[in-house]
Order: sequence, then structure tokens, then C-alpha cells
Amino acid sequence: YTFTPSTQKQDAPNNNQQFSLPTNNPKQVSSTHETMPNNMSSGPKTSSSPTTPIAQQPSLSNQEQEENDTPASLAECSLISKMVNKTLRDPTNVVIDRSDPLSPLYSTKSFEQLNLNPDLLKGIYSMNFRAPSKIQEITLPHLLNDPPKNIIAQSQSGTGKTAAFSIATISRIDPNIKSPQALILAPTFELALQIGSVIENIAKFLPYIQIAYAVRDQAISKRAERVRGQLIREPIVVGTPGTVEDWCRKMRIIDLQQLNVFVVDEADVMIATQGFQQNCSTLVKNLDISHCQLMLFSATYSDEVMNFAREIVPTPVVLRLKREKQTLNNIYQYYICCYDLQQKYQAIEQIYTELTVGQAMIFCRTKRTADELATQMSNQNHSVGLLTGDLTVEQRAAIVQKFREGQFRVLVSTNVTARGIDIEDVSLVINYDVPTTVTGEPDFETYLHRIGRCGRFGKIGYTFNLIRSEKEHGILRAIEKYFSRNIQEITIEDIGKLEADQE
Repeated sequence: YTFTPSTQKQDAPNNNQQFSLPTNNPKQVSSTHETMPNNMSSGPKTSSSPTTPIAQQPSLSNQEQEENDTPASLAECSLISKMVNKTLRDPTNVVIDRSDPLSPLYSTKSFEQLNLNPDLLKGIYSMNFRAPSKIQEITLPHLLNDPPKNIIAQSQSGTGKTAAFSIATISRIDPNIKSPQALILAPTFELALQIGSVIENIAKFLPYIQIAYAVRDQAISKRAERVRGQLIREPIVVGTPGTVEDWCRKMRIIDLQQLNVFVVDEADVMIATQGFQQNCSTLVKNLDISHCQLMLFSATYSDEVMNFAREIVPTPVVLRLKREKQTLNNIYQYYICCYDLQQKYQAIEQIYTELTVGQAMIFCRTKRTADELATQMSNQNHSVGLLTGDLTVEQRAAIVQKFREGQFRVLVSTNVTARGIDIEDVSLVINYDVPTTVTGEPDFETYLHRIGRCGRFGKIGYTFNLIRSEKEHGILRAIEKYFSRNIQEITIEDIGKLEADQE
């Protein structure tokens, strides 16, 4: 077949405006091979039976041989998710495991039932918390119990878990004691500040609640005011594991034996960060667990996380989410053989011309490719957001939030897009480059993460993989086999038939 640009644009309904990319009149590229039959329902072609010969295609350019952009770390994903997920998400699939099967189950439907300090309750309501979230309903009665329960909880950003352990921590502070009574560990400086901000807002009507930040930043940690061997006076310490351990062992300004509350937030990130797991274990070994309540929270629930959690949290109540398989049944997956980068752009043009698209995400391998593609689209007066590893976490969060709000319709990204961020109107994902590991092997997890951005909330989604080498075709073949899903080959001119075939 011959790749040809679209010459006619379709009108779109006002409530879901459709837009097309410009026609750049690229040279037509012809090759001798079998063409796809017009009747696409007669049997899908999969990546294991390509019709387009790709062995003759040119080797990658120097630009395409650049290294992959650095994927977002777990800590960065967690922070971006916290920044973007500002409204509560209530999971309904919480499972409770108790080390003591005779222990009663607790739940609360209102904050008033918890017998909280009236000024603490006032602070909770000032943050527009009208009723406990699902995770708060279950955790708070355990955390506020007398004696309080140790807890291990699987909870993602946006579920209200930070407020849950903040309320429990504040409730256990004795205003007459002028030394640390609670210690909260976070994997990064930014996450520590976010936790502290939540505590400060909830406790705004409790003047005795003060926070010390055990972080590397000397101004925020008030390092100049800390005297070696003299306990700090703030009742709550929020910090990163390495600095907290320094404050305890080297400076001796925190007495772990006096703590009533010990919290580990983002445990999965702790495990993934070199040294932090050992820091946490060392701190726990020096606690007096006869009166110190331990809480551990993690977004994921792997065996590694649970082994770590049970190592440091004795006799816990465990709250976890039921494991749900991500379905790909409502995501139509295709691939298009492209001779060069110009044809990749032409394929994108045809997709937007022929399909009704709400919002779209386009994934590239390198920062340079992503930047050039976003610039090319932006120069044609399309609203495009760009996410690469050159941006700070705050800048990435701001772009994701704008995309969520519909301020632009296309998000071009490398592998830095954070997990755990749902954008309801994404109906199209384009893999401008198929995802690979640093060694060039198929990256199955990233592929699933990418295409899972569309087809959410039961809606139909489309995924297009643009390939231009035999190696990329082999990668796609491996992905197809791994997920036991056919990835259908189509030509550029057949794109317009897709929506009609799905009706």
C-alpha cells in the first residue's frame, strides 16, 4: 500500500470536539507487499503475522539511539499523586486481617463518634472533612483504641490516610511533655513537608502541637538551633530516615524510648530507596514497643513490603485492598508500520482526522523525541503538554493537573508520568516508541501502565503502536504473547474504518 495523508476532516459534535493535525505533504513511500483487506472483520492480523515488510527499513538515527529518559522513581510518583489527587478516593474493596481473630471489627461513620478533642474536631471540619473516608472509617477506631492497635495498611494517595494517622498522632500527644512523643518517617523531603502541612492544618486550633522537621535542609530543620545531647521540645518529628537516625544516634536530640507513636509512610518507596529499609529497622529496634504504637502505610502490597512490615510492626491489624486484575477487554490495540519519523507523524495526523478523540497521551522514549513532537504539534496551534525528566516534580504535577482539567488535549510524555493518576477523558494512547528496558528488552509493566491510561471507568480506548524496525516488531510480538492479546496490524488508510467496525 501507499501511505497518504488525509485530505478531508470530519465534523465533530460540540461536546467532544475533534481536531486534526496538519497535513505536511510528505513524500509517498511505496513498497511491494500484501495489502490489508478492506473487510477488517474477516480476521485480525496480529504482530506475529505482519503484512508490512519492515526488515528493509533504515537503522535508527543518532537521535533515536539516545538513552531512554529516566523513569519516575516511586518517590516522585507518590509525590505527584499526592499533589494531583486532591479529592478523596474511597476504595470499597478493603480486606481486614487481624493477628487476633477474637479482636472485634470497628468502624465509624462520623468523626463525632471518636470522642476527639473538640479543638481537633474543629480543625478537621475546617479542612472540609465532613465524614470519614473509607480508610478513615476503618483505621481510626483501631488507632484511637485504648490500648491503641498497631496497624499495617495498604492505602494509595487521595484516600485520606495521611489525615487518618495525623488525627491519631495528634490525639496521643500530651501537652505537658516537652519532648518528642511521635515520629513520622517519609522517604523524601517533599513528602515530609506535605505530611507536616496536613498535621499543622488539622491541629491549627491546638497551639501545643509543634513539628520538628528532621530533613537535610538546614533552614527548615532549624539545624542551628539544635544542641547535641539536648532533646528537642517539639512533640512531633517528621523526617526522612537518614536524618532521623542522625538526630537519634549522633546528635541524641530524640529519645526513641519516650515515643508513643511511630509511623512509616510510603513503605514501598522506603524499600526501593537504598539504605532506608535498614534505617527504619534500626529505629524500630530502639523503640519501647510496650507503649509505642506502630503504623505502617504502603500503596502496594508485595511480599517484600509485607515481609518488611511484619518485621517491624508486631501483632498488627492489617488492612489491604483486594487485588484486582486490570482488564484490557475494552482497549483496542493496533500497530502501524512506519518507514520513517515523518510517517509516524502522518499516522498521528490520520488518527486524529479519522477518530473521535477526547484526550490523548503520546509516549516517547527520549526527551529529545518528546520535545520535538510536542513542538511540532504546538506549532500547528494545538494545545499540548510535555512531561520529561527535565522538569521538577512540582512542574510535572502542575502539567498533569492542567491536563486533567482539560486545559490541553494532548499530553506528550516519556516514562515520567506518575502511576496512580486517573484521567477519565483519555480515550487514546499512542506509543510513538514501543517501551523497552534499559537493556532493550520488552518492558511489559510500562506497556500495561501506558495503555491502561485509556479505557478507564468502563469506556472504550484505542492504543496505537508505531513501529519502524524488525527489532521493534519483535518487541511487540513479545508483548502480545505476554498479555495473550492480539495486537492488530492496520494501515494508515484503514484507520478511518475502526470506529465503524466497533459500532
